[in-house]
Amino acid sequence: MAGGSFAPAGVAKERAEQYQGKVTTYVIVACIVAAVGGSIFGYDIGISGGVTSMDGFLKKFFPSVYEKKSHSHESNYCKFNDQGLAAFTSSLYLAGLVATIFASPVTRNYGRRISIICGGISFLVGAILNAGAVNFAMLLLGRIMLGVGIGFGNQAIPLYLSEMAPTHLRGGLNMMFQLATTLGIFSANMINYGTSKLDQWGWRLSLGLAAVPAVLMTVGGILLPETPNSLIEQGSKEKGRKVLERIRGTQNVDAEFEDMIDASELANSVKHPFRNILKKNNRPQLVMAIFMPMFQILTGINSILFYAPVLFQSMGFKGNASLYSSALTGAVLALSTLVSIATVDKLGRRVLLIGGGIQMIVCQVIVGIILGLKFGNNQQLSEGYSIVVVIVICLFVAAFGWSWGPLGWTVPSEIFPLETRSAGQSITVAVNLFFTFVIAQSFLSLLCGLKFGLFLFFAGWITIMTIFVYIFLPETKGVPIEEMMLLWQRHWFWKKIVSENLEEDESFQRQRNSLVLPQQVH
Repeated sequence: MAGGSFAPAGVAKERAEQYQGKVTTYVIVACIVAAVGGSIFGYDIGISGGVTSMDGFLKKFFPSVYEKKSHSHESNYCKFNDQGLAAFTSSLYLAGLVATIFASPVTRNYGRRISIICGGISFLVGAILNAGAVNFAMLLLGRIMLGVGIGFGNQAIPLYLSEMAPTHLRGGLNMMFQLATTLGIFSANMINYGTSKLDQWGWRLSLGLAAVPAVLMTVGGILLPETPNSLIEQGSKEKGRKVLERIRGTQNVDAEFEDMIDASELANSVKHPFRNILKKNNRPQLVMAIFMPMFQILTGINSILFYAPVLFQSMGFKGNASLYSSALTGAVLALSTLVSIATVDKLGRRVLLIGGGIQMIVCQVIVGIILGLKFGNNQQLSEGYSIVVVIVICLFVAAFGWSWGPLGWTVPSEIFPLETRSAGQSITVAVNLFFTFVIAQSFLSLLCGLKFGLFLFFAGWITIMTIFVYIFLPETKGVPIEEMMLLWQRHWFWKKIVSENLEEDESFQRQRNSLVLPQQVH
């Protein structure tokens, strides 16, 4: 690491080029097992919408919604508008938001594995409570425990994946989290499709099966090694080096190990990471930690994934047809994430984010226009238009799956220096869960109030975020995680902010002038 005031920014380019190692079976298995934690997040997203459309569940906990659903004269857009029903979905994310604040110091001081294990156990308790719920209070408590699990899991797992993966494959391996999330959604949709036929107790089976990914996450956390970065940060340098040698498949890890030592020394000198993250030099990362997860939710994807069966029923799809349509969107999401995994480290983050954004804008506008022209309060879409809507929604989900879905997590997890990494991830998760809570709680009311205009509302946000990426996000493909600060120093906009305190440092000037980094937007 260069000396002087540049020390917090990253490591020397020359040292990063000396990184040795290969993709080992050990690191792939570790990343797959860790990413299974993402299936918990996905399973809950997928299971909620299906359960809230099941008659047995509505009769027991939300009889007023069941009555409205049964009345043909009710507005198609307003059949499911109930704040209690929305609270069932959204309470999990509010609990997760609070939990991630507590998870940050645990992840930093005690390691990534401990947070993964805590998240798995909490989610297991929540699944048991939901499956056995006899009243709304028990149901809500179960959702809160699920939220605590998601808060800890989403805090630790993306960090774990970023730190275990070799630099040149960090994007693809990090996306294992999103792939597991999409597979969780698909699994939930298929389970809902089957349990909907079990009449009065099918919803209990749907909610209770969340215990399966929870057990996998807990066992995985127990069996996995701690990341070298975390071990070194906790003072176990020798153990950290041994793990690094194991996951890189070589003993020639001096360069990468020394960079981790330097980053750890700096990280341990920072006693208040949340205060440090507010400094000017960390302004670009803070902006991305806030706006990337916010924009990810404002695509409107969670509205479709949470309430897919409800949404399709509102559009006139009956019973199993609505669940089948939502299962189809889950399958599309899972398959499209594979596209992102295969291309992110070749094409880069910016290309996928901008291309996916454009495709999502077009899809939201088409759905909004069709519903505006062909779907009213007491109308049902014709079979032809229904098929078109499903196809366009699938194209929208596919675009999200290979762009903002995985990259909304990947980019924030890879841009922070070690001293603020856990705090930065905590902010990312908190923002994501906050906006997830807002959309989950308000979607049914927004659908009732804005009607088809809701899709145009989301299209407007996707336009804003696509422009944001084009202007403000540098390409992070192939840049070592401990060297990421150098990107902001060369970006046409951010360099004005982060270089302000570094211009007088001669070592910084020499290092910056010698860099050859990916071309940035000017």
